[in-house]
Amino acid sequence: MRSVPNLLGEFLRARRELTRPEDHGLPVGRRRVPGLRREEVAMLAGISADYYLRLERGRDRHPSTQVVEALARVLELDAESTAYLASLAAPAPRVPRRSRREPERAAPEIVRLLESMAGVPAFVLGRCMDVLAANRLCELLCGTIPGDGNIVRHVFLDPGAREFYPDWSDVAEETVAALRASAADAPDDPRLVTLVGELSVRSDEFRRLWARHDVRAKAAGRKRLVSPVVGEVTVGWESLAVASAPGQLVVTYFAEPGSPSAAALARLQELAARQ
Repeated sequence: MRSVPNLLGEFLRARRELTRPEDHGLPVGRRRVPGLRREEVAMLAGISADYYLRLERGRDRHPSTQVVEALARVLELDAESTAYLASLAAPAPRVPRRSRREPERAAPEIVRLLESMAGVPAFVLGRCMDVLAANRLCELLCGTIPGDGNIVRHVFLDPGAREFYPDWSDVAEETVAALRASAADAPDDPRLVTLVGELSVRSDEFRRLWARHDVRAKAAGRKRLVSPVVGEVTVGWESLAVASAPGQLVVTYFAEPGSPSAAALARLQELAARQ
């Protein structure tokens, strides 16, 4: 019988090791491992050390809302990570596991929507951060993603990624945190399991970041890109959930009006119109 992953315990342990004792007024002293000790977490959260040990070891997987809130306070979780912890404690209905013979696809209506967004670089991102479709302006801005079009694999395994993203370390952290958030409701999806397993073997940096259990949904932000056509640009980005396909996002890029990056996007639009 296949064992059920102890995601709650893994998350608690990872975040405990990242929490500094001095933030809670505890002496640092000589510690064999970083972060808080289990008994310190239990004391600060107002629960027994034995109960906390059961949570980390997977013997109890459904702490109460009060315990979740107390642990989130001790581990200094933000709102998004607290919601993630709550979902692990009381899992929502899982999305049915997707067959390998039925790969995730962008609906034809969404593809037509991308094509109609002639002045905005846009693409569809799948649950495991596969690029499912992109409009012409996005292709000109970003080029093609090598291999199977997976952004996580591109960031960590493509030698050109560090040149494409001048702030590669920030992008790497953001990408891993977004992957964990995106896959939170289906952690045993075969596509996710295969992707995480491959990257954990092939990339030390991915393995380190995945072990942190950072959670940050891909919602909005800014980044620098080095376009193969117009060179370096600074773009803002915004993601919109596809209601008809849970887990998929339409991601759009835009630039500050009047900026050199806006002029670069305008040149790309002219080029796309001539093709």
